Amino acid sequence: MDIGVHRPGELTAADRAAWTALQSRAVADGSAQLGNPFLAPEFTLAVGRCRGSARIAVVREDGGPVAFFPYQRTALGVGRAIGLGVSDAQGLVHRPGFQWDARELLHACGLSVWEFDHLVEGQKPFEVGASGLYSSPVVDVEQGFEAYLAALRKQSPKFTRTTLAKERRLGRDVGEVRYVHDERDPAVLRALIRWKSAQYRRTGRSDRFARPWIACLVHQLFHTRTPSFSGLLSVLYAGGRPVAAHFGLRSRTVLACWFPAYDPVFARYSPGLVLHLRMAEAAAGEELSHLDLGRGTKAYKNSLKTRELYVSEGLVMRRHPVALGHRARRAPVRALRNAVLSRPELFEPADRLLKRMGRFREGV
Repeated sequence: MDIGVHRPGELTAADRAAWTALQSRAVADGSAQLGNPFLAPEFTLAVGRCRGSARIAVVREDGGPVAFFPYQRTALGVGRAIGLGVSDAQGLVHRPGFQWDARELLHACGLSVWEFDHLVEGQKPFEVGASGLYSSPVVDVEQGFEAYLAALRKQSPKFTRTTLAKERRLGRDVGEVRYVHDERDPAVLRALIRWKSAQYRRTGRSDRFARPWIACLVHQLFHTRTPSFSGLLSVLYAGGRPVAAHFGLRSRTVLACWFPAYDPVFARYSPGLVLHLRMAEAAAGEELSHLDLGRGTKAYKNSLKTRELYVSEGLVMRRHPVALGHRARRAPVRALRNAVLSRPELFEPADRLLKRMGRFREGV
């Protein structure tokens, strides 16, 4: 097995095409999660423009690429999944049936450890290091939007009825409701970022867009468009003004939901939920297979979903002091966070405290 390591900008056009072809082949072979846009070369290339630590290991057999492993690396050899913190699908993209040794791969990449939090299913050499398995709700639209809406009415009748009624009320009270699936106006993207930043602050969370590399990444992806990948800004308008928006990533088969937000002035109309139904309708019209809502069990995801995929969290290590030190530092933090998120008796008071802190911070 020949493994070469490259910076994203060094990847040849032929290798990028081979990577995309491997994704398509994997989906056709039944490994649908490898078709997620977070595993596309375009995502890694965009991260590489915003973070100098991005690398790609290309595995070749008989001179041709059979696998691509994107990651980030510190000077001490600590590896992280590419875009860790905002990436919702991670792993090695490979041809069907390809087998690899995780420690051999890490050695070739100069890594003592590789950390992940959204490892997709089917990555057995990495799964040995998983410390937990988590659901990622999905909206299936492969059979068309009407089929999805019929299933939604059956599983969540009150939610469906209420959301559609709020859309009608929004039109009556504010003005004509209009949906744009692929909005190209950068001003609307800036509005979405303002809404999302305000939401983070309001709920006591860390503002992701305050991190320059994340803001850089979103703008890079907004301007990225290839036949197999694009950054997608979807917007719900009422009375000629945007009331909700979502920025996500689209591959040939999957719409990965990422950054949804809405104008709080219109909160009583639940514009974010209306927007997600419109996104599902448009995705079905484009013959996508599903919308991936991302890891987590929020109420709106539970109402919209048709099934769940699973991703895992953990780290793979070689025998190395740096790896042991990294595990000792990171494992307790992740364990505490996951314990709080998974137990309502811990999460609810913690969430109330964060929101109280957010209100105090906004007041200040």
